[in-house]
Amino acid sequence: LGSQFLIQEDPDYPSNCSSKKVELSSPHLRGPLDPPPMASELIYRGGHDARPSVSGGDYVPKPEKRFLWLSRPIRYLLREQRLVFVLVGMALASLLFALAPSSSSSSAVVAELALRSVEPTRFGAFQQHHHRTAFEAAAKGFVGGKVPLGVKRKGLRVVVTGGAGFVGSHLVDRLIARGDSVIVVDNFFTGRKENVMHHFGNPNFELIRHDVVEPLLLEVDQIYHLACPASPVHYKFNPIKTIISLYSLSFCRGVHKTNVVGTLNMLGLAKRVGARFLLTSTSEVYGDPLQHPQVETYWGNVNPIGVRSCYDEGKRTAETLTMDYHRGAQVEVRIARIFNTYGPRMCIDDGRVVSNFVAQALRKEPLTVYGDGNQTRSFQYVSDLVEGLMRLMEGEHIGPFNLGNPGEFTMVELAKVVQETIDPDAKIEFRPNTEDDPHKRKPDITRAKELLGWEPKIPLRQGLPLMVSDFRKRIFGDHSDANPSTTSTTAGTGSS
Repeated sequence: LGSQFLIQEDPDYPSNCSSKKVELSSPHLRGPLDPPPMASELIYRGGHDARPSVSGGDYVPKPEKRFLWLSRPIRYLLREQRLVFVLVGMALASLLFALAPSSSSSSAVVAELALRSVEPTRFGAFQQHHHRTAFEAAAKGFVGGKVPLGVKRKGLRVVVTGGAGFVGSHLVDRLIARGDSVIVVDNFFTGRKENVMHHFGNPNFELIRHDVVEPLLLEVDQIYHLACPASPVHYKFNPIKTIISLYSLSFCRGVHKTNVVGTLNMLGLAKRVGARFLLTSTSEVYGDPLQHPQVETYWGNVNPIGVRSCYDEGKRTAETLTMDYHRGAQVEVRIARIFNTYGPRMCIDDGRVVSNFVAQALRKEPLTVYGDGNQTRSFQYVSDLVEGLMRLMEGEHIGPFNLGNPGEFTMVELAKVVQETIDPDAKIEFRPNTEDDPHKRKPDITRAKELLGWEPKIPLRQGLPLMVSDFRKRIFGDHSDANPSTTSTTAGTGSS
């Protein structure tokens, strides 16, 4: 009553295919003309788990999928030579972009046409400036990447604390000329509003009368922290204003307060808004140095209880705070150690040796030399300093960096240069030396040369006449001399 199919194993197929017998017990599977039941052979190519279909028709097994261990997008890409077409398309696109004009030049053309249609009267000046800038960039070998100083770029929002002072005002001039928006913060303790009055009315300039020992909230990209009395007359007049301990004492005022609390406030601002912070420290951190010339790795020889310590230790503490904020709060910081600086806009009677000699010579007074006059100093013009500060801020190195002129002069030699420049008949008067006055001071600027590409350009005999013209105008009211602002020779801060 039943038929029997013998599913015999094919020797050419894997061993997991075995012979199976399938009993067909239903008589309806046989037709009337079918031959009598007999054994038939059916080759079944399948595994142990597969079962043949006997409900009708021939069994056609589904082909096994390849690359099941890959994700679907990759399997799709590998089938039917799709990867070859993708690579060919990428090659054609690369060739097209290489031969076609750059998008920057296209957008520049669009902007030029727009400017031609909107402001036809100013288009000629714009076109001349555009070509001049492009030529200067090509001459310098500029091919992309970081924008070097002097090349037009997007303006930044910059805070300059102490920006109405000697060095700060010259720095503001350079930043405004570069196209930045500048906010000057100054309490006018040593700064003068006249130093920045020529920027009044400029939409990129703001002036805030504020003491940095109080918090300040601004949105800025860079912070130049110059605020601190830097001359012996000022920081000895109010030493606690120069330096304050890290405890909140109600009576504390002074230079150390500016150095510590002011620096803390500006570092906190830099941390909140993600701004880059530059601290203008001083060569006074070396004290009366036992190493000559002084390198940045020298730790100094400072009297912590002397009359100058409010300034020396205040700046050393400010450097410590700056590095702690960098290590602990990841604030981007830069540290500059500034050596003696001179130039226009110095305070006339601030006690620094260059301003003292120039003012005394102009007033026909004796030039006062303290001690035997053999102590040495190095003098840099303010424009050289400003250039160094800007290079440091825009660079990738934290510092500290010595910024000064390695040309060394004794006090007697400096007095003779002033005599040659102003009055050959000026007398020199010797007086007892002041306490803790350093005997030698000369910067080693090797690091600044190698890492910043900076070194001073203006020698003392070239820069001193520019300062003399400014002092003569301010002392005698002589306006015949042009204002020797540092448009072409800018920079600044100094020590005594």
